[in-house]
Amino acid sequence: MLNSHFRVAALLSSVALASVALNGQETGPNKQTLAIRAGRLIDGKSDAVMKDAVVLVAGEKIAAVGSGLAIPANARVIDLGDATLLPGLIDAHAHLLSEMDGSSLSLQDVEMLRMVATQSTAERALLGVKLGREDLDAGITAVRDVGNSGVNGDVALRRAIERGWVPGPRMVTSTRALAAQGGQFGTLTPAAQQLIEEEYVTLRGPESARQAVRQALYDGAGCIKVIVNGSPANVASDEMKAIVDEAHIGAVKVAAHAIGDKATRIAAEAGVDSIEHAYVVPDDVLKIMVQKHIFLVPTDGTLKTFVDMSFGTRQPSDSERAEREKEYAPFVKQEQERLERAIKLGVPIAAGSDMYLTMPRMTRGQASLLVYEAYADSGMTPMEIIHAATRNAAELLGMQDRIGTLEPGKLADIISVQGDPSKDIRALEHVRFVMKGGAVVVNNK
Repeated sequence: MLNSHFRVAALLSSVALASVALNGQETGPNKQTLAIRAGRLIDGKSDAVMKDAVVLVAGEKIAAVGSGLAIPANARVIDLGDATLLPGLIDAHAHLLSEMDGSSLSLQDVEMLRMVATQSTAERALLGVKLGREDLDAGITAVRDVGNSGVNGDVALRRAIERGWVPGPRMVTSTRALAAQGGQFGTLTPAAQQLIEEEYVTLRGPESARQAVRQALYDGAGCIKVIVNGSPANVASDEMKAIVDEAHIGAVKVAAHAIGDKATRIAAEAGVDSIEHAYVVPDDVLKIMVQKHIFLVPTDGTLKTFVDMSFGTRQPSDSERAEREKEYAPFVKQEQERLERAIKLGVPIAAGSDMYLTMPRMTRGQASLLVYEAYADSGMTPMEIIHAATRNAAELLGMQDRIGTLEPGKLADIISVQGDPSKDIRALEHVRFVMKGGAVVVNNK
């Protein structure tokens, strides 16, 4: 028995050494000092735009940032010309292990059931490899993946990325979301209800809620996702408070899917760290969010985005498009109005796409960036949007000491775009250079 223990230990040791060697060979950043030079730089900390910018990168971290900074003689120079450098973008509401047909917007319950019933967690994790790479190529260097990932598929994807097995963004994972009976499925027969636990953890009182958080932490969750809205019942106030208390004891944050007066109030009063969506939310709840520094993650879309999404790859007729625009216009106006109120009251905003649908002629990363246009339509300035997608999102992820701004000591997650996104936020949709942890991922200068 003792010898078998030694053999297992030796095997594990050799696997670990091989993994380290693989990481160093395929994903380790060049240890030589890199100097990245560009016409402009937005550091994510302030509203200023630096001219003649230079960023020095040593290993995986930023060594120095400045205008006209002296470049060491032995440094390798990456000259991006008349481009703008920014911190890597962060999507605080991602679903990398879910992809549904956008043309089935009215049948999402059916689409979710199909996905859970026909795709294994392993298959969805492999899908996540594809979608994660598409995010990274679009300049999204970190995400908070908030569920709909099967049984811990998001954790498997995160670990694969961390170990250098596959390229992808940094991930904060939530494992299965916690929910009342039914989760986000529609009505299911008793025989089909066992599928619910493949996607959600059903809560049955405050103690059940505490145990669900502990299990999520054990399974590798870096945040806890709660579906407060339910049908017919919401997550109860005492369950929500138990979740927040247990999560904060474990030093992780709580993201609450909440829409409407009742659900947003339950989440805010319990002291969650972010409220997702909140398409309908009263002013007094927004004021609680300000007092408790609860982030709003507005997963908004433009009218064009919703219409394009609903037709998938099919080209609609002019009359079909006009009819669909008429259908979505009231909802778009509603989401714009609530974001305007939130900004006016001082609610902290973190950018999140909630992209899980196919978009015609777009990768997942490209589609995820469309949320910035929706924010602009609601009156956010380009710099406010940039901060929501960098500094603010990093704080929400609990990673503000590592990412979110360009300053010495932070990880070298850096992107560049042509043009000046402080003047036109759509420039962020055309990323030409991506660096993650000092390693160049994309360079289409």
